[in-house]
Amino acid sequence: MSKSHTILYLDGVSVSFDGFRAINNLSLVLDKGEMRAIIGPNGAGKTTMMDIVTGKTRPDDGEVFFNGSVDLTKHDEAEIAMMGIGRKFQKPTVFESHSVEDNIMLSLNGPRSIFPALFHRSSTEERQRIDEILATIRLDEKRNDLAANLSHGQKQWLEIGMLLAQDPKLLLVDEPVAGMTDAETEETARLLKEIAKTHSVIVVEHDMHFVRELDVKVTCLHEGSVLSEGTLDFVSADERVVEVYLGR
Repeated sequence: MSKSHTILYLDGVSVSFDGFRAINNLSLVLDKGEMRAIIGPNGAGKTTMMDIVTGKTRPDDGEVFFNGSVDLTKHDEAEIAMMGIGRKFQKPTVFESHSVEDNIMLSLNGPRSIFPALFHRSSTEERQRIDEILATIRLDEKRNDLAANLSHGQKQWLEIGMLLAQDPKLLLVDEPVAGMTDAETEETARLLKEIAKTHSVIVVEHDMHFVRELDVKVTCLHEGSVLSEGTLDFVSADERVVEVYLGR
């Protein structure tokens, strides 16, 4: 298939650690502007896959291309972040002693910022961008609050905002709703769907109610390769998926 319309293209990717095949002939294609949910049991290779995409782990075999033509296996983590792949880990890491707004401001000068660090603090363009992000992540009214005082769910949103500030083309989001209230979980689904209008997004998640809210194509990994792929209903009805994952 042509890579030109893809934001992420993995073909025949394998990687072993001490003889254990964490990723085993994995092929996965994400179109530009697509949001995909990735599910699967612990040890299925979800984290290793993200490590490969972000340059933290180099595969032993296979192709990994970003945005059509960029061979990610030839770049390191810092270069890949600069190119526009942003990753949000499970545990939020925000600057607790800074305000919500300052967290976003500090991130604007991150890897792919459109604002060089020497920019005047309150340039109009920069202010507009901060306002947009705060509105997207539902924290406009909390902009002057210390990040330390946010709820767990709000910290997750702030971290998504900090990623957005770096203007990534592709966001990798790891279990965003773990530990959230039901209301926050629903709001997070809405928030990610908004972001997905202008970005490509991969969401790794265990919460099936949340995956259903996202209403996107689902890929189920097992033992380092794709076990099933399609709508959530299709994947949920796959007997192999039920056996290794959903039936537990």
